[in-house]
Amino acid sequence: MRGMIVLFRQSSDVVPPIDPQVLSQKGSLFFTRPTLVHYIATREELRQRAADLVGWVAAGKLSLRTEFEFPLKDAANAHQALTGRKTTGKVLLIP
Repeated sequence: MRGMIVLFRQSSDVVPPIDPQVLSQKGSLFFTRPTLVHYIATREELRQRAADLVGWVAAGKLSLRTEFEFPLKDAANAHQALTGRKTTGKVLLIP
């Protein structure tokens, strides 16, 4: 009851079907699949949110977990790490 369904594996696999009626029999149900457009409606809002994010990183208020950095010439290796499920943090390509 009052739980949250969390979807994982979507980026690398097909998610099996879920019947919301079965879930609702178990109590309250919150079921959503938001996308970027649900959080950023205009170009100006995108710019403002991006500026906030970059500002927080620059000020040390937000740290990014970077797991792998690959030279751009090794982009195929980065892709293999992602598709091989070897990553949990960010993967950066360095020009």
